[in-house]
Amino acid sequence: MSLELIDDHGKPYVVKDLDRFKQHLIDFHSRNGIGDDSLHEENGYWFTVTPEFYELVMNFELM
Repeated sequence: MSLELIDDHGKPYVVKDLDRFKQHLIDFHSRNGIGDDSLHEENGYWFTVTPEFYELVMNFELM
């Protein structure tokens, strides 16, 4: 099972390295454990890191 996200333009994106993706969001796109509404670019895909998006990613576990 992998995490598939839909970017801000409606394009599907499969996260290849979930741990790296999560750590990047923690380091650059959150404040006090909450998504800070900043814009994250990943291989040509764009994601607004809302609190809801951040929580979705952080709570996703690979099976």
